[in-house]
Amino acid sequence: MAAAPLARAVVKATRDGLTAEDRALAEECPVAMVFDGGTQAVMMATPRDLEDFARGFAKTEGFIASDADIREIEIVSHEAGEGIEARLWLDAAQSKALQARRRSMMGPVGCGLCGIDSLAQAMRDIALLPHDLAPLPLTPLLGAAEALRGHQPLHDETHAVHAAGFFHPSQGIVLAREDVGRHNALDKLIGAMGAAHIDPTAGAIVITSRVSVEMVQKTVIAGAPVLIAVSAPTALALDVADQARLCVAALARKGQFEIFTHPQRIEQG
Repeated sequence: MAAAPLARAVVKATRDGLTAEDRALAEECPVAMVFDGGTQAVMMATPRDLEDFARGFAKTEGFIASDADIREIEIVSHEAGEGIEARLWLDAAQSKALQARRRSMMGPVGCGLCGIDSLAQAMRDIALLPHDLAPLPLTPLLGAAEALRGHQPLHDETHAVHAAGFFHPSQGIVLAREDVGRHNALDKLIGAMGAAHIDPTAGAIVITSRVSVEMVQKTVIAGAPVLIAVSAPTALALDVADQARLCVAALARKGQFEIFTHPQRIEQG
């Protein structure tokens, strides 16, 4: 379901006076993730690429190990203002595991820790990235953030959404997704990568936001060895990235970035 930007009349104020204009706005609505008939989380999200969102959320939140664990996805729209359900039906093994898992959501907020019911879960253990992945060449990676700018049509219209993209050193941005929530954009990208059978070890994930713990966790779960961000990382995010063997390259602007963790993932070239 694609969501065209909404339009709203505004009054633009400048030193030359007041003028009437139309302003494009990003749409957001409640999106419920429903697994085997039970709602597990609700996020405020941009109502587009919702199958990708469902697949990525299911993987990064540990409901599935791979797309093969999903039997069916159904996107159900309700009356205007009442939101959308992404209904996922899991295979027998994952369905049984789901029954033993408690997960709740206290409010309709698109944050990366929504639905976590204990402090321990917020710092969950994640699989480490392999030591022996081939390093990625530096020169093309320096242009990854700028390359992503060419794949943000909703941002260009509204200036109100985040983006996440997958950058291949020899192909550029091969996939990108946008959303009002930075975690949602990354989940959408990860879901799209799985559906397209893209090898996550062959490139880097690029995001337009800061690097928080949840963004690191999701990138590692996706299997990408390098995360490139326009903004800065938090200290805790770097601790988690260090442990998980993820290379974090942040403050990516004007053909440069700062490598905070695991610089061996990137080689001169």
